[in-house]
Amino acid sequence: MERPGATTLRGKPFTLVGPALKAGDPAPEFETVDNGLQPVTLASTGPSIRIFSVVPSLDTPVCDAQTKRFNEEAAALPGVDIYTVSMDLPFAQKRWCGAFGVDKVKMLSDHREGSFGSSYGTLIKELRIESRAIFVVDKDNVVRHAEYVSEVADHPNYETALSVAKSLAS
Repeated sequence: MERPGATTLRGKPFTLVGPALKAGDPAPEFETVDNGLQPVTLASTGPSIRIFSVVPSLDTPVCDAQTKRFNEEAAALPGVDIYTVSMDLPFAQKRWCGAFGVDKVKMLSDHREGSFGSSYGTLIKELRIESRAIFVVDKDNVVRHAEYVSEVADHPNYETALSVAKSLAS
């Protein structure tokens, strides 16, 4: 499934591959790799509340800020696991985390298959990077919050995603 014009980058429209998930949808399975090159799937993330923060590339200002923000918030979210998903290579993710002391957010690279992007509707067809999005998934693998940021250069609504995660964890 393709969604032409579903996202823009500096005003230029691009096509997103995959479904437009919404609250109440089952969270799709995916396969990414972690910084140790080990496979990570939805199932392997376990039965916890999860925030999937999706970014195009850690080496851009908004992605950098988004990942740092969730890393800071992680300490105040017991029972919530936070993942950052990007097309960055695992080595680049590890380097970036080390350079900025990011140690609470778990990094997932979708570079091999684009599995997360095509399953969650965040894969930008023309650029083969992820579009900016946030998903909150509950213990039963149900999407409880989905935000697709229409302009890739804009920040997501952090407060809404964090509020949903906190309410699920309490």
